[in-house]
Amino acid sequence: VERIEDLGAQPLRDLIDKIGGWNITGPWDQDNFMEVLKAVAGTYRATPFFTVYVSADSKSSNSNVIQVDQSGLFLPSRDYYLNRTANEKVLTAYLDYMEELGMLLGGRPGSTREQMQQVLELEVQLANITVPQDQRRDEEKIYHKMSIAELQGLASSVNWLEFLSFLLSPLELGDSEPVVVYGTDYLQQVSELINHTEPSVLNNYLIWNLVQKTTSSLDHRFESAQEKLLETLYGTKKSCTPRWQTCISNTDDALGFALGSLFVKATFDRQSKEIAEGMISEIRTAFEEALGQLVWMDEKTRRAAKEKADAIYDMIGFPDFILEPKELDDIYDGYEVSEDSFFQNMLNLYNFSAKVMADQPRKPPSRDQWSMTPQTVNAYYLPTKNEIVFPAGILQAPFYTRNHPKALNFGGIGVVMGHELTHAFDDQGREYDKEGNLRPWWQNESLAAFRNHTACMEEQYSQYQVHGERLNGRQTLGENIADNGGLKAAYNAYKAWLRKHGEEQRLPAVGLTNHQLFFVGFAQVWCSVRTPESSHEGLVTDPHSPARFRVLGTLSNSRDFLRHFGCPVGSPMNPGQLCEVW
Repeated sequence: VERIEDLGAQPLRDLIDKIGGWNITGPWDQDNFMEVLKAVAGTYRATPFFTVYVSADSKSSNSNVIQVDQSGLFLPSRDYYLNRTANEKVLTAYLDYMEELGMLLGGRPGSTREQMQQVLELEVQLANITVPQDQRRDEEKIYHKMSIAELQGLASSVNWLEFLSFLLSPLELGDSEPVVVYGTDYLQQVSELINHTEPSVLNNYLIWNLVQKTTSSLDHRFESAQEKLLETLYGTKKSCTPRWQTCISNTDDALGFALGSLFVKATFDRQSKEIAEGMISEIRTAFEEALGQLVWMDEKTRRAAKEKADAIYDMIGFPDFILEPKELDDIYDGYEVSEDSFFQNMLNLYNFSAKVMADQPRKPPSRDQWSMTPQTVNAYYLPTKNEIVFPAGILQAPFYTRNHPKALNFGGIGVVMGHELTHAFDDQGREYDKEGNLRPWWQNESLAAFRNHTACMEEQYSQYQVHGERLNGRQTLGENIADNGGLKAAYNAYKAWLRKHGEEQRLPAVGLTNHQLFFVGFAQVWCSVRTPESSHEGLVTDPHSPARFRVLGTLSNSRDFLRHFGCPVGSPMNPGQLCEVW
């Protein structure tokens, strides 16, 4: 920490000079747009204007492909830029933050704010052409595969062959190299925006993207400036995140699987993995049984859906390689660590990440590659692999405790398992077949019925409000489908467990049946408190509904909950119309 304070802003100033300077702080090279773009987006992994990554091709999931998507906004959502009246405080705080960082890096009084205002206006223009999340949910519509030559014709302001060749060096690319573009309209418009923007503003914006990405590695003045902005954005008070926590977070980012190895050895009960595997099997069976009872689905689509459910691959706890020192070392081969510069270590991480990405295009996606580290308290479904993943971090309280009643565990981690499994059949996951390929496999009549059922859920969640602001039922549709389907599958699996093993003893002094306890176990997982500012941020960015409505919305659609808690039609939890998809 002392070393960070001693170095002050100098490491970033030196880096900016190395790239060619910054108009805000001094002389800059006026003819080097492409060079700065390559350095900022390639070497240091910032995402000005757009983001480039390598991942499985959605329509050919056994191969990786270069992918390009919209990006470039610092604030969490386009809504902050476009709804100016409601977000005036945030925009003012953001401009103050931009000015303060510019001054700390050597900007001149007066002109720094003026130039940062121009950068902010450029971000407003980017927000204007950025497609909202709720309009990007149909992946068939936004997927566009083309060659680099065709991409050049679409967005000519960037030399794409030069840019992508730099990002993916030493990989050799040609004009015919395939690229998947998500959002052709956006790229076309962003290209026009670049062509019609002053070079000085482009330079300021590009370097500002680099500044944003690296200032958390600098001294306390930068940390204090960021805290003021975060207080306005999220309503959090100064010093909510101590430096040690930031260090843990950075270590997790850089050496996540090495940290995961320590976590698993110290805390993970290996028997939990076997128990979790058994629970997933029971929940999959329950889901498939419910699939067989759906009246709105035709037999051909039902058979294909069952085959897809059968084919879902599950990964639990952690990848085996983290317990093998040599294999773990191989993962980080090439990542250099400086003993006296935290800033340099972060730059090395960005550079290492770029090299890892450059190694992917000619390799097939690995079935055993994890997108989350073992210590992560989360889970995910990956459609291109048709797999569900539950890291060790989520296999603990409040989701799961080995000696708790089965009712609580099925209501906690069981619903999470059902949730991830149901993602394979939500409004996006259902577009992928059992092999993980994006293709039409539903019969038209079943697709129409599915959309009718999901429209009910979209309308239901759009009625909920937080601090007078409505939820976006379209933006949260996939997660709401997964919450509802997950609860039903987990409860049916619990009932099947009871039929096999008999009733559990009731918890003393709680006053709940075990069936009621299941639903309480589900609800308590989502206990949370958010500031009004953070709640607003969640509403405009998060594909999940706020925690309160993940509980209330899901339970009010559950016939089993309504029966066990005796909620008559017309009561707050039983409005009469239930929305069911799976």
